[in-house]
Amino acid sequence: MNGNRGMAWLARREVLRVSKLWTQTVLASVVSSFLFILVFGLSLGGRIKQVEGFDYEVFIVPGLIAMAMVQAAYANNASTIYQGRSDRFINDVLSAPMHGWQMTAGYIVGGLFRGFAIAVALLALALPITGVPVEQPLVLLLAVALALLGFASLGTVVGIYAESWDHTTFIQNIVILPLTFMGGVFYSVDMLASPWEEISHFNPFFYMLQAIRYGFLGSADVSIWLSLGVTAALAIPCYLWAQWLFTSGRKLKA
Repeated sequence: MNGNRGMAWLARREVLRVSKLWTQTVLASVVSSFLFILVFGLSLGGRIKQVEGFDYEVFIVPGLIAMAMVQAAYANNASTIYQGRSDRFINDVLSAPMHGWQMTAGYIVGGLFRGFAIAVALLALALPITGVPVEQPLVLLLAVALALLGFASLGTVVGIYAESWDHTTFIQNIVILPLTFMGGVFYSVDMLASPWEEISHFNPFFYMLQAIRYGFLGSADVSIWLSLGVTAALAIPCYLWAQWLFTSGRKLKA
């Protein structure tokens, strides 16, 4: 019972952290991604009429939402964990009567909340302008949940191992952002010439984007089951890694 209360308290703290700093945690990502929709979608939409049978401004919305929310989920947990280690606040969490999985879940709730809030806000803004559909809502919810779980967990892991703020942003700027862009946010990989089309299929972020795009548009470049499977194969190990770190205390009790 005490462990569950501790987990609820930690989750509430993380949600409040996102809510009270909403201009930084939510609004900034929403504005930047919405500008992408306006600049790329509406301006290039006059030149690129359709992609995969969809108007260009409609086609790019799922990818931009996916990119914004997963980056936010990662950044949220990487920063809160690293700050907790730096300020020694995390020692209070570690000394609380909670299991490792309860600590992990409490922290990850913050990343899930922030990513989902950004996704909902972007969809609310994009819907009246682009008319983007939601053809497969259940698939979309599952894909979003797996993607946010994976990136919030990855942020937790990086926040535990990071020795400076630069380490937390390095992964986001050098790994996550480029791979997400190259996963087909602004284009269909079927449009690429060989060998770039084949190389794109080795990008794990490509499958995450395809799963989310299928939820919106009901169409994707690869099988939805393959997309969901690869997304889950990334999310679950990242979560288990984060949980193991909290259970063992590695890098946290040093």
